[in-house]
Amino acid sequence: MLRINVVLHEPEIPQNTGNIARICIAVGAKLHLIKPLGFSVDDKHLKRAGLDYWDKVDVTYYESFEEFLKTLSSENIYLFTKKATQSYDEINFSGDVYLVFGKETYGLHEDILNTFEERCYRIPMRRDARSLNLANAVAVVVYEALRQNGYPNLELRGRMPHDHEGKHDGNQTKSNK
Repeated sequence: MLRINVVLHEPEIPQNTGNIARICIAVGAKLHLIKPLGFSVDDKHLKRAGLDYWDKVDVTYYESFEEFLKTLSSENIYLFTKKATQSYDEINFSGDVYLVFGKETYGLHEDILNTFEERCYRIPMRRDARSLNLANAVAVVVYEALRQNGYPNLELRGRMPHDHEGKHDGNQTKSNK
């Protein structure tokens, strides 16, 4: 069974982290934040970006990347950087997966990339594009992992306002279909 863990290494922008927290809540993923953070988790911008449910986020904090590595329960760790030669769509996501993203202004540190070079992936983009927004990059990779696994435990269909006959049951999920 797929279990997604989103790992942010030294995130700097509270709105990005708040939006990523919303993604985690929406899909049942766990969020891991590696310090130093560029904001306080009490920050009004973070709460605004994450709406009023920051307390519903399954989040763990770490003092360093090394501390995070000591807690890993899986070898399925994937790091995302524009410097990688492999594309994220080459990953076969299964089991416990750890999706690691770097800080907005710099990405992941060179020593981390060198240590995990075979586990580094990129999201394809134009050569002249500096980078993708962090929250958007997380969403791309998380939803690819979910797509590969049939969107487990997610509501697949909503109910349109005109659908009074219940033709499209919005409570139907992939796992109870």
